[in-house]
Amino acid sequence: MKIISHRGNLNGKNVKLENSPNYIQSAIDEGFDVEVDVWYIDGTFLLGHDTPIYQVEKSWIVSRGNILWLHAKNKEAFYQLGQENLHYFWHQTDKYTLTSKGIPWCYPKQYAKNGITVIRGIHLPEEEVYGICTDYALTMKRKTI
Repeated sequence: MKIISHRGNLNGKNVKLENSPNYIQSAIDEGFDVEVDVWYIDGTFLLGHDTPIYQVEKSWIVSRGNILWLHAKNKEAFYQLGQENLHYFWHQTDKYTLTSKGIPWCYPKQYAKNGITVIRGIHLPEEEVYGICTDYALTMKRKTI
């Protein structure tokens, strides 16, 4: 099962650090893919959940494109991410959406056998899934070994 770090979190939510480039890189260094919130405003890529905070170069995103799951937070980011061969998606409260590479991204408590389910807490899904996105990536990795 693929385990994706939610915004770089490895051991629970850390709102002060999540989506920051160094925090994301730490999760990557631990061997995880990372779901990242991306904005595009006035020709600039920014990371942040509710608001854009951390400016990053396009090259920062592209160089990690095979391990980032990019959640476009505004339509401009959605369009810009589509210009590259990146793995991105858009959703708000939809139960399911498809990523740009055709993988179902599922809201918490929603499951698709070939999809990624966002998990709140530290309980593995009872349903068969391709992977999970979690704030507890290290704990979940230990549970699946």
